[in-house]
Parts: sequence; C-alpha cells; structure tokens
Amino acid sequence: QEMTKSERLYREGKLPKRICHCDTKVDNILFDRDGKVLCVIDLDTVMPSFIFSDFGDFLRTAANTTREDDPNLDNVSFRFDIFEAFAGGYLKGAHGFLTELEIENLPYATALFPYMQGVRFLTDYLNGDTYYKITHPSHNLERAANQIRLLQCVEEATPRMEAFIRKQLG
Repeated sequence: QEMTKSERLYREGKLPKRICHCDTKVDNILFDRDGKVLCVIDLDTVMPSFIFSDFGDFLRTAANTTREDDPNLDNVSFRFDIFEAFAGGYLKGAHGFLTELEIENLPYATALFPYMQGVRFLTDYLNGDTYYKITHPSHNLERAANQIRLLQCVEEATPRMEAFIRKQLG
C-alpha cells in the first residue's frame, strides 16, 4: 500500500502531475570534461507525471554505492552525501513551486524507485528475460536483489532524509 501512495494522493486531488523527464538516471545526463552537467538526454520519455519520478530515479542510480547489477549485496548501500547534495539543490531550485506534500514525500520517492525497478527486474526474470538485456541467466534476478537491498538501505536512511528536508526548509 505504501508504494501506491502517489496514485492514491493523485486520485484524492492532493498531488499534481507536472512535466517530468521520467528517466532521470545518471546515464541520461551529459557531463563536460570537468564533470559539470551539460544537459539531460533521452527526452522521448518526457510526459506529465509526479515529481517523485525524476527525484527518485536519479537517486536510485546516483546514490547506490555500486552498479545496479552487482551481485554482491554487501557492496550496496545508500550514499547519503549524494542525497544531501541532490535534495539540497533540488529544493533550492524547485521550492517555489512544489507543494508541501510533494516536499514531505521526497524520501518516499527515494524509496519508490528501487522498489519499482526491483519489481521490474524480477518480473522480467520470471517472464524469461524478454525486456532487459542480460549477460547470464540470473542477471535480472541479481539486479532485482540489488535494488531490494538498496530499498532496505534507503528505508534505514528515511529518518535522516526527513530531518535533512525539514532543515532545508528552515
């Protein structure tokens, strides 16, 4: 029930849809030679959605301490420093138009996307690996386990995320 919160809030008229990229993983950002962001690519995914998509999917890829298909779950953890840098900048730029409900639920967004991606990898594994490219038979199963472990790490960090967001809002 927790992971369907955004749809429930939308149906209740409490959560707006906005124009979102909807695939804000690190691989869709171009950087210059100095590591500064040049632009976001893969714009075919832009559509009305919840800000949770852009916020959560970026952190899913940027704040994991390892690649999403690392089979060693001991390597998976959540980089809170990345969360702080990203959330701080995000709130600085978007605070003027985000609703209080959207801001309060940024930690939820951070948990939602490892959960969703874990389910997607597991579903593909169970369906015979028809969607994601794999390099070995258990590749999607390993990816799913990695994302569920990341979800656990994000859930452990949720009180810190909530405190950080409150502090940013003053």
